[in-house]
Amino acid sequence: MGKKITSLFLLLVLLVIGVSIGYLTINTYGNWSFAWALRSKKIMAFILVALATSSATVSFQTITQNQFLTPSVLGLDSLYVLVQTVLFFLIGGVTMLQQTGTSFFLINVALMVGLSQLLFFFLLRKEQPNLFLLLMTGMILGTLFNSISTFLQVVMDPNEYDLLQGKLFASFGNVQTGYLIPAALLIGCCWLFLFYKRHYLDVFHLGKDQATNLGIETKRFQFAILCCVSLLTGTATALVGPITFLGFIVANVSYRLFATYRHGVLLVGSFLIAFLFLTGGQLIVEQVFGWNTTVSVVVEFTGGIYFITKLIRERKELR
Repeated sequence: MGKKITSLFLLLVLLVIGVSIGYLTINTYGNWSFAWALRSKKIMAFILVALATSSATVSFQTITQNQFLTPSVLGLDSLYVLVQTVLFFLIGGVTMLQQTGTSFFLINVALMVGLSQLLFFFLLRKEQPNLFLLLMTGMILGTLFNSISTFLQVVMDPNEYDLLQGKLFASFGNVQTGYLIPAALLIGCCWLFLFYKRHYLDVFHLGKDQATNLGIETKRFQFAILCCVSLLTGTATALVGPITFLGFIVANVSYRLFATYRHGVLLVGSFLIAFLFLTGGQLIVEQVFGWNTTVSVVVEFTGGIYFITKLIRERKELR
């Protein structure tokens, strides 16, 4: 690595350590053990979500050759909302909130990943697989899922709807401790696979045709990466809820900050940025806003502004 990238990594690591210590120690009022038990669980959730979201988005944007797309276009976030809405509608909110076992978490992950695997199987098994047809199908299914969810939410009991809203927004405060270990295993294995294939991603950055000419079996490689992306996104969503713009923010900031095609740098750098963003955002929410908002609202608001800004900038550059 060059001196500039090394310096950036050192700076990010120092910022991550500083913000983490600040989050764990500020306003503990002497109750260090209580604060540690409460906040360390959130720190672990930040690590897992940052690891999953950043690596999934960087890899997804590489194989789609588009820095505006995120894995949410596959419809996983919309499917999560639909699954939660249907379960709350059929079973009831109180019963659903009592479901805290690991098996329930794994079922949520399996439902989201299973649908995406069906899409990959049917749309990518052709001799000339059409990746953009897959993306369009995912967007259409996402719209369908949102429409069904909206209909069920309109006709359900207002009390059930009120309980449901707490599950439809990303929340790090309600993370079940029992979910962390299986989530860590799933996310860790997928991230290690992507890091192992980082050199293939570097080649794929040149384009699908160039990757084929350089000996990569692009059809199988795309399928493997999309499977990892769906598993990472599904696990993170089942753990804390949907966060649409987090991956978009950290991926594009990483591209500009490190200015490299090397995915070994991008995967680690985007993770550090995502963790810093989540931890710093939660610190601001708790200590500045006094819990009057949530970190997911901060992420979505910031991400929406950044997305519009990038669109305007790209349009000006095309002129």
